[in-house]
Amino acid sequence: MRRFPTIAAVALVLATVIVPVTDAGAGGRRCPDGWGSSAESSTDASNAPITDVRAGRHRCFDRLVIEVDGDVTGYRVRYVRRVVQDGSGFPVPVEGGARLRIIAIAPGYDDFGDPTVDATAVDDIELDRFRTFRDVAWAGSFEGQTTIGLGVRARLPFRVSAIDGPGDSSRIVIDVAHTW
Repeated sequence: MRRFPTIAAVALVLATVIVPVTDAGAGGRRCPDGWGSSAESSTDASNAPITDVRAGRHRCFDRLVIEVDGDVTGYRVRYVRRVVQDGSGFPVPVEGGARLRIIAIAPGYDDFGDPTVDATAVDDIELDRFRTFRDVAWAGSFEGQTTIGLGVRARLPFRVSAIDGPGDSSRIVIDVAHTW
């Protein structure tokens, strides 16, 4: 019977196709999983101002960090068709195949109304060698909340964390995976 080699070959091909592929990378480490593309939020509020926005590349995801000069703040992050300015509602151009609207429940200004973050520097964050991020756009700070648009390559899974430290500061961290 010549069926056995054919069946064995088909089984081997199917096993190869069905086995899940992971981005194991160096040292066999797996990328985090369980992320999604649904909206994430926290209702905590803070009067502590935002002091910095920066981006970083990681093996499995790109990261945006919003630094706050005080306790961890609340946030609302979700995919949107377009990002709009706080207060006016005017559209903010954000490049990419998909856009995340990030609302930090923290002002981008101090008690005197002076900016605590350089909006131009946020718009100029260098993303040339990032796999997922395409654009970061400051959309304004109004009535104690700040909006930032994040353009990504496609609608990919993300996670949001609020992290204490270093010192008295805290951070809102948005990670967007390189793949599903």
